[in-house]
Amino acid sequence: MNIQKVTFKNNDGLDLKGRLELPTHQKPHNFVLFAHCFTCNKNLSAVRNISRALTAKGFGVLRFDFTGLGESSGDFENTNFSGNILDLIEASKYLEENYAAPTLLIGHSLGGAAAIFAADAIDSIKAVATIAAPSNPDHVQHLLKSNLEEINTTGKAVVNLGGRDFTIKKQFLDDIKSKSLSEIAKNLNKALLILHSPQDRIVGIKNAEDLYIAAKHPKSFVSLDGSDHLLMQKEDSIYVGELIASWAKRYIPIPENDILKTTHDVVASLAKEEGFTTQLRSGNHNLIADEPLSFGGNDFGPSPYDYVSAGLSACTAMTVQMYAKRKQWDLDNIEVHTSYSKTHAEDCANCEENSAKIDTFKRTIKLTGHLDDKQIKRLLQIADKCPVHKTLHSVAQIITTLV
Repeated sequence: MNIQKVTFKNNDGLDLKGRLELPTHQKPHNFVLFAHCFTCNKNLSAVRNISRALTAKGFGVLRFDFTGLGESSGDFENTNFSGNILDLIEASKYLEENYAAPTLLIGHSLGGAAAIFAADAIDSIKAVATIAAPSNPDHVQHLLKSNLEEINTTGKAVVNLGGRDFTIKKQFLDDIKSKSLSEIAKNLNKALLILHSPQDRIVGIKNAEDLYIAAKHPKSFVSLDGSDHLLMQKEDSIYVGELIASWAKRYIPIPENDILKTTHDVVASLAKEEGFTTQLRSGNHNLIADEPLSFGGNDFGPSPYDYVSAGLSACTAMTVQMYAKRKQWDLDNIEVHTSYSKTHAEDCANCEENSAKIDTFKRTIKLTGHLDDKQIKRLLQIADKCPVHKTLHSVAQIITTLV
């Protein structure tokens, strides 16, 4: 998991804190901007789970705290819905200046309404997904109904939302009343996915219907049957993340990796701009080789020597288990742990010169089962007879031709 802490300025120069989640095994093919729900923050479990489901599909995701919430600076009582929209626009600028402009915008609850408004102002956004979003931002008044009179009379009130006290000022209500989500949705030239639960008790399913009717095509609706407003069940939020990732592929550019072809057993391909990140194809399997961060790589995959060690471990396990089965010995499981004594960086520092160092593979074997000492001793002898072990001990030749 690759999570980076980020800080950027809002429209008033205050610090907004966020987390940028990146894929583990590749560079992001697209960046996503996430708008959390009203008075929530970037660390809500649903937000984290959705983000991780997206990074598993190759997206980079920026989730951050709106002004006055979580780790971000500012006073929540001085913010409004328009400020949330501006925060999203500034977050988009941060991504564009430091990574790449976001193409997908996701919003949860009131964050969904903010996402639609922000998407209208961010040219790079190609698709928007809303989760349990109200059809108009003034739905917030429903959450504040017992305090509305006090807010309108005194100009503000302390309200308890989700177990926490927040000061809401009249200017917040005046601001959301001035925003017409249906008008924005009607003219939004972006693909729209509306996700909503029929059992949502905070923002009723009618909101999804109204939003869908107001929006223009391409638009889609998916029922989150059985889930609650905050997607507190882990499987619900993971499902949402995976669903959004699949849907977005129709509307945002995702480069396809060219399938490597070869008449040999393995082919490796490395473009000059990719550093050490090398694409591999072995039979029907696509793999990645790389170098660790300490050597200037991206650590998106095993190093070349890691693959050699992996081959020795796998071959040892197969050979020993096959022998035990043939002998009908009770070997439940074998683990083979292998490490290589030289780093690839040291070995390739002077590739044209002979090295005096000896290649050393340290192999540790764990046998689980009902075996006597004689059987264990024999299985360790068999481990040294695996084909890859023999190859590493023999004199090999590499015949190179240019095509």
